[in-house]
Amino acid sequence: MIVLKFKDYIPFLGMGFMLLLVQLIAIALTGPFKVNDIKAFSNPEDPGNVVIWVAIILIFTAFIFLIIKLNKKWIIQALIFLTVASTLYFVFIPFFSVGPYITLTMMLSPDLILDFGTVYYLIFFLSAGLTILLYLYPEWYVVDTVGVIIGAGASTMFGISLDIIPTLLLLVVLAVYDYIAVYRTKHMVALAEGVMDLKLPILLVVPKHWKYSFLKEKFDKKEREAFFMGLGDAVMPTLLVVSANVFVPAAYYYVPFVGLMNIPAIGAIIGTFVGFTVLMGLVIKGKPQAGLPFLNTGVILGYAAGCLMAGSALLN
Repeated sequence: MIVLKFKDYIPFLGMGFMLLLVQLIAIALTGPFKVNDIKAFSNPEDPGNVVIWVAIILIFTAFIFLIIKLNKKWIIQALIFLTVASTLYFVFIPFFSVGPYITLTMMLSPDLILDFGTVYYLIFFLSAGLTILLYLYPEWYVVDTVGVIIGAGASTMFGISLDIIPTLLLLVVLAVYDYIAVYRTKHMVALAEGVMDLKLPILLVVPKHWKYSFLKEKFDKKEREAFFMGLGDAVMPTLLVVSANVFVPAAYYYVPFVGLMNIPAIGAIIGTFVGFTVLMGLVIKGKPQAGLPFLNTGVILGYAAGCLMAGSALLN
């Protein structure tokens, strides 16, 4: 029987902390995104949005495998970096155009007034700068920082674009797909191993010790010095957290630095971490695990419990 010390659990606490950050930042971005009308789908109630999403995932997965087979990984890099830069840009637009930016500007210099043209230049250079930093120096804390930002931004953009029913449908479909892709066909494991050496922010990296360097990681070793979590495992359950907070009629409570949250959304967050705890109990054994069956199940059950506590309908 393996006896673990407290320090052995620190990486899992770090992973949970980043997951929580994604969810809280996503909630904080909800208001600014809505004000700036940044969303993925025009009709949140349309179940066809789920079909589009799943089709994109399947096509993109097939495309990645083709690129790996052709040994043209630079194409994957180019696409991911383009996606990173554009996502950062759309995240920073609402941040700099409303509340937080105005507050920060007033704190730094009450006389400083920038026109929106100048603000957009700042957003462009900040997004490009972070993307270039990621390309030149993809150390684990750079990858994680960018990953958390784009994960939160993507969660907000799609969360406010999908009503409860499409969101629940999407989470169930993706949980089943993740189960099949990891445990049956195992193509998701092969996909992760095929692109991991590119050191892209498609995953969150949690080192087992402070001397760890993602830049020096050798992915052919059996014993790795860090734990890895796909960014999608943070984004997907967060969709329901955001959707519940936007579309479920329930009383709201103010959370400092985050904003208004209702009980169904809070329940969804708690449920996510129940699923996360079960998942980590299996991950600690050292074998790759499908995250979405656990995380999506947890967030759905937590959302349902929150709706019952708030007296809200599960399906609005």
